[in-house]
Amino acid sequence: MDPNLLKQLNAERAARRAAILVTDLGDGRDRLVREGDPVSGELGAALEKAFRSGKSGTVEAEGRAFFLNAHLPPPKLVAIGAVHISQALAPMARIAGFDIEIIDPRTAFATEARFPDVPLFAEWPEEVLKRQPFDAYTGVAALTHDPKIDDLPLKAALKAGCFYGGALGSRKTHARRVERLTAMGVTADEIGRIHSPIGMDIGAASPAEIAVAVLAEIIAAFRSRGIAVEKAEKAA
Repeated sequence: MDPNLLKQLNAERAARRAAILVTDLGDGRDRLVREGDPVSGELGAALEKAFRSGKSGTVEAEGRAFFLNAHLPPPKLVAIGAVHISQALAPMARIAGFDIEIIDPRTAFATEARFPDVPLFAEWPEEVLKRQPFDAYTGVAALTHDPKIDDLPLKAALKAGCFYGGALGSRKTHARRVERLTAMGVTADEIGRIHSPIGMDIGAASPAEIAVAVLAEIIAAFRSRGIAVEKAEKAA
């Protein structure tokens, strides 16, 4: 591999940005395609699929064979709130292939006994975000029901372009949340990306069932990221 391309690829990986190394199997030439780079035609369609799946492989496009070596950051889920739902969500998320972290300043809840082997931050979210800002490969689930804890990370998730942002609460609760976020400078389009009430509508009642519904919605959001924007652009 060209040392300059390797340097570029390593820079993308260090910054938690997705990139695909495209090798033309006919002449051996390589190029790096970053997520969001415009590539048209059959190769562009194959790249979009690879960015969503994270799978590497050989594809045929425009009468040529290419090998797509996909490098996607590991998707991360940040649960705001060391609550019963989070206790069920953490092991499920790891089984599904997501790194997971829990943030909750309430030290009575954020304990290793309740969350063994899970990265746990018994701090206010804004303090954690100073060290570990969200990115496009992060999903955020706000689960405390406490605006003082939930609102700022929700705003940060929307501003960072996180692939998912969801919040626990009824429609009435969400209406009040919308008012607060609007006052914080969050736009209507950004607020429209919040999944609330959180989770797919499967009639979930217990914390474990709600965790299943939330994880299902997170997986759907991760695997379909960019598709809604694409459809809207084509319809415009």
